[in-house]
Amino acid sequence: MLKILSAMYVIYLTFSIAHVITYFTLFKKKENIVCQYKLKGALSMGTSDENKQSRVLSGVHFMLGNYACVEGALAAGCDFFAGYPITPANEISERMSQRLPAVGGHFLQGEDELCSIYAISGASLAGAKAMTATASAGYNYMQEGIGYAVAIEAPIVIVDVQRCRGENFATQADVMQMRWGVSGDHEMIVLAPSSVQELFDYTVRAFNLAEQYRTPVVVMSETTIALMRERLSIPEASDIPIVHRKRTTASPEEYMPFKADPFGVPDFAELGEGYHTIYSLNPHDEKGSIDWDPDVFERLYKRITGKIWENRHSISTTQTFNMGDADVALIAYGSEVRPCLDAMDLAREKGMKVGVLKLDAVWPVPEEAIRDVAKNVGTVISVEMNIGKYAGEIERVCGGLCKTARATRNRGLIHSPQEIVTVIEEVWA
Repeated sequence: MLKILSAMYVIYLTFSIAHVITYFTLFKKKENIVCQYKLKGALSMGTSDENKQSRVLSGVHFMLGNYACVEGALAAGCDFFAGYPITPANEISERMSQRLPAVGGHFLQGEDELCSIYAISGASLAGAKAMTATASAGYNYMQEGIGYAVAIEAPIVIVDVQRCRGENFATQADVMQMRWGVSGDHEMIVLAPSSVQELFDYTVRAFNLAEQYRTPVVVMSETTIALMRERLSIPEASDIPIVHRKRTTASPEEYMPFKADPFGVPDFAELGEGYHTIYSLNPHDEKGSIDWDPDVFERLYKRITGKIWENRHSISTTQTFNMGDADVALIAYGSEVRPCLDAMDLAREKGMKVGVLKLDAVWPVPEEAIRDVAKNVGTVISVEMNIGKYAGEIERVCGGLCKTARATRNRGLIHSPQEIVTVIEEVWA
């Protein structure tokens, strides 16, 4: 029985990718098609001209965070989405199911998170800009599929709307899982928006980074901002920078699918266009052939990790606020940046020189930016909505350059500014 179940599982995972490659390749060159697959209306491919909507909703909106994420994806060129219902991310799937087919895209209601993560990898290999969205519990199920995408260098975007266990309370407790949840040596790009505007902006950037480095990119959302409504300004389409993966100019006979350019990124060739590439989780050479030679294995993973780590300065950007004369620095990411900025103002009104370092991306760790701050202040305070997970990374980087403290707690609520001021007063005394 165990052998039978194991075989069924392997077939299921293989089919999850294969059916999407088949369907996407079959229909991507056709217009005005609606394909019903598995469940009635589960896979919507294309739209009629009379119902076509604008891909980029330029202008000023008062918009839900989850909706802003969708609009960012569409503006970036997303044309395939697969997802499974889960709160507090449901609004992403719901809006995608309406908006994506209406701009000529492809929406798949997956039967679970496994199907969804493998489906977007399959669609990506067929040439799509692909995304899924889930919440913390669903992200657990996607770990294996994300690892597969890392190994085959599939450019995909995953949105994780973090929640507390089974409840829709606010948290940042997934921050370490997003980095280390995947087995094997790897690097991850994880962006940390702190507002509805940034949910739009960072989703666009996630697609650009995924395309540029041929890697999965995670948008680390949270209940706090996902279900918040704020002012959102969407630029004209011509003003939104868009990156497309570098495609090969070699013939199918000459193409080396995993031969990298000087930046460590291989050229891409779509499945279904005559390029017969093996996309294996196992160690593989530049041709894609499975090769168990230890030297081949080492070269592969050094390149896959190196293309992210060696470009971390341009990936993991930061922002500073009032750091010029600061004696205390608050370091935060995501929604916790918001009370930090208020706490900074309150502390300065009391005569305490406080600044804020905002991390736009948490992985790779922006070590140089953190270290530069630590060299110029007396104390660094890590602020996050968990028991102190990323605080360990900040303290490691500070490495004796200054004192460190924490404003970390996980009770389903974002910090209040006064709670952070209390910690500032303790270290200031």
